Amino acid sequence: MEETIKIFIYIHAFFGGLGLITGLGSIIVKKGSKPHKVMGKLFSIGMITSSLIIIPISWMPNHKSILLFLIGLFTIYLVISGNQILTFKLKSKKAAKPIDKIISGSMLSLSILMILFGAYGMMKVNDLNYLLFIFFGGFGLLVTLKDFIFYKNFVKGKNEWLRNHVGKMIGAFIASVTAFLVAGLGIWNVFAWTLPTIIGTVYILYWKRKLKPKMVVKQ
Repeated sequence: MEETIKIFIYIHAFFGGLGLITGLGSIIVKKGSKPHKVMGKLFSIGMITSSLIIIPISWMPNHKSILLFLIGLFTIYLVISGNQILTFKLKSKKAAKPIDKIISGSMLSLSILMILFGAYGMMKVNDLNYLLFIFFGGFGLLVTLKDFIFYKNFVKGKNEWLRNHVGKMIGAFIASVTAFLVAGLGIWNVFAWTLPTIIGTVYILYWKRKLKPKMVVKQ
């Protein structure tokens, strides 16, 4: 059994590495170009496959890791939602479809359960793992609520879908880099936890500001 788990861990590492390399590549190349689209697809495949493998492994004896479980879960949501949001650029799409709301609604419900589970655990035992549930649950709640605000106020031609896409895909890349540093390299310190998030957040804010519609001043 242990040998089988190790094989799957190697496969997880391979696809995780693919995601990290292509994710970095998609950030560097011109947005919307063919290389960007190709690397974006490879990034999505790598991150989703890697996360799907690590989620069950993170609950197995000798490999249990709440951190990897939560990061894997959120990476899948961010990648799927980040790709699905691209459908809002289609001229035929006038409003959110059921699939959009199902993706966001599923993560919203799961986030609420995480917060409740984490809060219950913290009241019973002073354990950092329960705090992680609260942290990730709060993050998921915030992001998915923003999804529904976007669906309700969606207006064509304002690039909001693109800003949403950039934010989620970079968010998934941040999660993968953090998991690589903390779990892969064993760098369990405040810098490994915060530096990818700080750099990634600055990059997200830069692009969201760049893509924000410019106000037209009437003379």
